[in-house]
Amino acid sequence: MTDQNNNKALEARMAETIGVRVGPHRSWDPVNQPMIRHWAQAMGDQNPMYTDSEYAAKSSEGSTIAPPTMLQAWTMRGVTGQHAPGTRERTAEQPYALNILDEYGFVGVVAVNCDQEYFRNIKPGDDISHYMEIESISEKKDTALGTGYFVTELWTFVDQNEEKVGEMRFRLLKFIPPKSENKPESAGPGSAKPKKAVRPRPGINRDNRFFWEGLKEGKLLIQRCKSCETLRHPPSPMCPSCRSLERDAVEASGKGVIHSFVNLHHPALPAFDEPNPIALVELEEGTRLVAGLVGIEPEDVKIGMAVQAEITQCDEELTLALFRPVEA
Repeated sequence: MTDQNNNKALEARMAETIGVRVGPHRSWDPVNQPMIRHWAQAMGDQNPMYTDSEYAAKSSEGSTIAPPTMLQAWTMRGVTGQHAPGTRERTAEQPYALNILDEYGFVGVVAVNCDQEYFRNIKPGDDISHYMEIESISEKKDTALGTGYFVTELWTFVDQNEEKVGEMRFRLLKFIPPKSENKPESAGPGSAKPKKAVRPRPGINRDNRFFWEGLKEGKLLIQRCKSCETLRHPPSPMCPSCRSLERDAVEASGKGVIHSFVNLHHPALPAFDEPNPIALVELEEGTRLVAGLVGIEPEDVKIGMAVQAEITQCDEELTLALFRPVEA
């Protein structure tokens, strides 16, 4: 079969999956206060509507509510990868576009973006489920990662009465990594050493430009509200504490501890070693940032480990704050 016929067959099979609704995917537990409290603590969110029952009882809601961004958390699979009892699993008559793409060699995957819309507040006691369908699949695209398709999933969340409480559109790219990146050609005698792939460039805007310019000057900067002096990261145009639009920046010491981490195995990206250890570092000033780790094997990374920032010039254009463990 020619490549053109192969692509037509693939796209015809994927088209049959669009709009096919599967589910419901059940929650393991009803919405509950302990999970809400853990989420609020992990995110550093001190909204009293989430955890202060006395305060929330006096509000129009009459009780505490779950943070809206927890929407997906209630129906996620357990750590074993299993759905909750009562979930209607996908049948053989309901092919999944991502599995079809795998068959044709589009095995690379990277999340693109996620949009959520909320229709009412979720409260303790609600029993949340979700349905999922493929909303759209793009034409084949050439990207920096490789050739592939953008797939948009539509998740519809409902409560115990089948009332819609929220929607989520999750978009990802399924791609075939370029062969030149997976298997670099060996350099012949006297030839130049193959050039290593560069790291992805950050998205720079007027709110975070100071951060990247500070790194070029060897400084790790944290945005600060000029009205209430609250520190915040990632940078944003408005203070979440007092709503002030006035801000400046302070230089961080670079000392911190690993709050959480992941060793990224897939997808394999040419600019990074595999596995690639990535940490959520809590600076001693109180803010947290996501950064790469150096000077440590992935299997040795531990939560609570003390680290120190190293301002590192990765190439001619990119300077990053990477973190190295501090020896006891």
